[in-house]
Amino acid sequence: MSRTYADPSTRVGYLAWQVVHVMGTRLERALRSLDLTAAQHNALQHVGWTPGTSAAEIARRTGLTPQSMGAAVNALVDRGLLARREHPSNRRTVQLTITDSGAKLADRARELVERLDTEALAVLAPAEQAAIHSLLLRVLAELNPDALPPLDLRGADSGAA
Repeated sequence: MSRTYADPSTRVGYLAWQVVHVMGTRLERALRSLDLTAAQHNALQHVGWTPGTSAAEIARRTGLTPQSMGAAVNALVDRGLLARREHPSNRRTVQLTITDSGAKLADRARELVERLDTEALAVLAPAEQAAIHSLLLRVLAELNPDALPPLDLRGADSGAA
């Protein structure tokens, strides 16, 4: 019996995985210049967007394990980039805030990510860039709505990941 194999580039999931892999590799390489991992970058950005959030909430939003996010947050706290404080009504919850030095580093990282996005999307016309952004938002909203910032913050800083 002969088998036929489909060209993987005909599958959206394969294409998405390839783009994620390439973009993730470029992001990790670029963030190294700031002494950050992708998880640490995500933690800084999410705490900047939503001060007082917890490491567990960031893990849900980013799709990382709580253990991985905990390690990233611990490293940022140790470097003085994030600070922990007890939640006012729930002592078991620890809230995170970004420090001044953390905010400065987050700004530098955001600029770096924006440059990577610009380079990656340069092959597309502005209308195509807007269309792919809109389509990805819709797919993500369906697959993992926790990955999106609250509605009142969406679009305020859509370039950071």
